Amino acid sequence: MIAALALAIGVVLGVIFHPTVPVGLQPYLPIAVVAALDAVFGALRAMLDGIFDDKVFVVSFIANVLVAALIVFLGDQLGVGSQLSTGVVVVLGIRIFSNAAAIRRHLFRA
Repeated sequence: MIAALALAIGVVLGVIFHPTVPVGLQPYLPIAVVAALDAVFGALRAMLDGIFDDKVFVVSFIANVLVAALIVFLGDQLGVGSQLSTGVVVVLGIRIFSNAAAIRRHLFRA
């Protein structure tokens, strides 16, 4: 319940204050959002499976975002940032849809 309340407060504050992202961090924001969504869908799946652990969620959330950003940063340094960004989005997208399918099977028994 606390997480849902914090999310709602964050969305409201974002709509009110319209925060800006520094230009240097803009390439990493979409990757960070996709990595965070992967962690959230994984946590929801774990909760429905009865194996959710809040410490694992926090660590996986932070680790997903940091590793994804690091991969994109290294790609930028090597001159292949867009290719690695695409790779990260594809891999995390597959995981998100896999978790979404498991959630759907759990909720609808289909």
